Amino acid sequence: MPSRRTVLAAGAGVTAALAAGGPAHADDPRPDELLARMTLEEKVGQVFVSRVYGHSATAPDQTDLDANLGELGVRTAAELLARYRLGGIIYFAWAHNTRDPQQIADLSNGIQRASLQQPRGLPVLISTDQEHGAVCRVGRPATLFPGAMAIGAGGSHADARTLGRLAGRELRAMGIRQNYSPVADVNVNPANPVIGVRSFGADPEAVAALVAAEAEGYRAAGVAATAKHFPGHGDTTVDSHTGFPVITHSREEWETLDAVPFRAAITAGVDSLMTAHILVPSLDDSGDPATLSRPIVTGILREKLGYDGVVITDALDMAGVRTKYGDARVPVLALKAGVDQLLNPPDLDVAWHAVLKAVQDGELTEDRLDVSVLRILRLKARLGLLDEPYVSTADVGRTVGAPEHLAAADRIAERTTTLLVNEGPLLPLSPRTHPRLLVVGADPASPTGTTGPPTGVLAAALTALGFRATALATGTAPSAETIAGAVTAAGGADAVVVATYNVPTADAQRTLVDQLAATGRPVVAVAVRNPYDVARLPSVRAYLAAYSWTDVELRAAARVIAGAVAPRGKLPVPVRRADDPTQVLYPIGHGLTY
Repeated sequence: MPSRRTVLAAGAGVTAALAAGGPAHADDPRPDELLARMTLEEKVGQVFVSRVYGHSATAPDQTDLDANLGELGVRTAAELLARYRLGGIIYFAWAHNTRDPQQIADLSNGIQRASLQQPRGLPVLISTDQEHGAVCRVGRPATLFPGAMAIGAGGSHADARTLGRLAGRELRAMGIRQNYSPVADVNVNPANPVIGVRSFGADPEAVAALVAAEAEGYRAAGVAATAKHFPGHGDTTVDSHTGFPVITHSREEWETLDAVPFRAAITAGVDSLMTAHILVPSLDDSGDPATLSRPIVTGILREKLGYDGVVITDALDMAGVRTKYGDARVPVLALKAGVDQLLNPPDLDVAWHAVLKAVQDGELTEDRLDVSVLRILRLKARLGLLDEPYVSTADVGRTVGAPEHLAAADRIAERTTTLLVNEGPLLPLSPRTHPRLLVVGADPASPTGTTGPPTGVLAAALTALGFRATALATGTAPSAETIAGAVTAAGGADAVVVATYNVPTADAQRTLVDQLAATGRPVVAVAVRNPYDVARLPSVRAYLAAYSWTDVELRAAARVIAGAVAPRGKLPVPVRRADDPTQVLYPIGHGLTY
């Protein structure tokens, strides 16, 4: 791997500025010196963060090379950086960037090398969405922690801080220095299709404390945390990936609900904030999404809340930001609104040239562009990228998935599992009284592609705890034939464990659970995503909320079922009655124990 001396030499033209070395402080002169040397085209490149396909910066597989040619007009990440002088790259599993930790580190080093070899080359800020729980781009053997709502159920600020610190340490070892987490949205709408368990909960003060703690953990690890999605995406029934959500909160409601976690994140020194593609008429009645709203980004976030860190858009290929303006106008309007980084435009060439033209025509001043570029350079300096942009291959093996990290994830998960119902009490089950278990239910695809399937994980964990557990996946929409097969299989079991996944009011999952309960066999249900399922399954004698279907949370649920640990989680959201949503069935803070 190149030495630091080689790294600095690679950035011809900025070596003197980089060679100043040392930790990055507010008075670090290097960002200003670098900015003074940049061409207009290089400045434009710095505000863009793009996807790129492939596991390698220079030698991707043919299918990824073809995808790059089709979508980006280049063959490789190296060519992309040479053409557009990008300030950032985002990793996705679907773009084949995240096969395994060593490959990710090599890709990161290849990206840095390609960028630094350009005239006046600068290090790249590499980012990803590693929220844990329902959204994760890097899978095993990296440590996978419980997701936000599970952490909310645990309620431990120390656990949130530990998650950020250890997860950040692993990301940094792979060359990822910016994480689009934590989610600061307050999930007050059970029907929210896009946030849900990605939120810490429905209590703004509780969410605020956990957002701040996790951000502090990432900062301690040398990774930029990103609080999202400003000004608050928690009360919507529309997914901004596919539509244009409207938030009807009054200004007062926004101040007391949505704004609270973002204020806490800012106070905690969060390095970046992400905007939401949502319409909030009480904050800006122009009809523009928040991402493109100067009253929201500059007037509220910058001036009222006093935030001077990096502001990044949510992905610009999402429907919520494309309904009113064309793809050439969106990036220009976002910069005019006050954002700094433009994330994943659908057509990078169109977006890049639109920003360049806006500056050349005077619609966007170069001074305004300089403000954003300087914020980005200062963040890169603070993260150590100007001193050492490369990562050590030895650190990857020592850090990513370290035994102490995996053990910490298991300990944290044990504090999150929430027991909502326990009639009898049925739980805990014992291998002596219920030796044969049938595990059925939903098997949603792993968020990382490297865990699960849930029924198999639960069965294996219960078998390791002394039971004879058999897995029978029935899916999220079991057919009558599948349900009949599960009922027959239940006849040979002493108890049944059912994994449920976002059960609607009238649903085949509910039919499955009701028919299993009718057999007389004890039924234990585990909600592997939203905890609201319990309101639609009154026939269940014991109900647990695990908040996600990744292995760490399922293993914790199995230990609770077996009584190896007592349930300690408390609901971070209220569960309302299915037949009368105005009535709360289980309030925030509800949680039984043994």
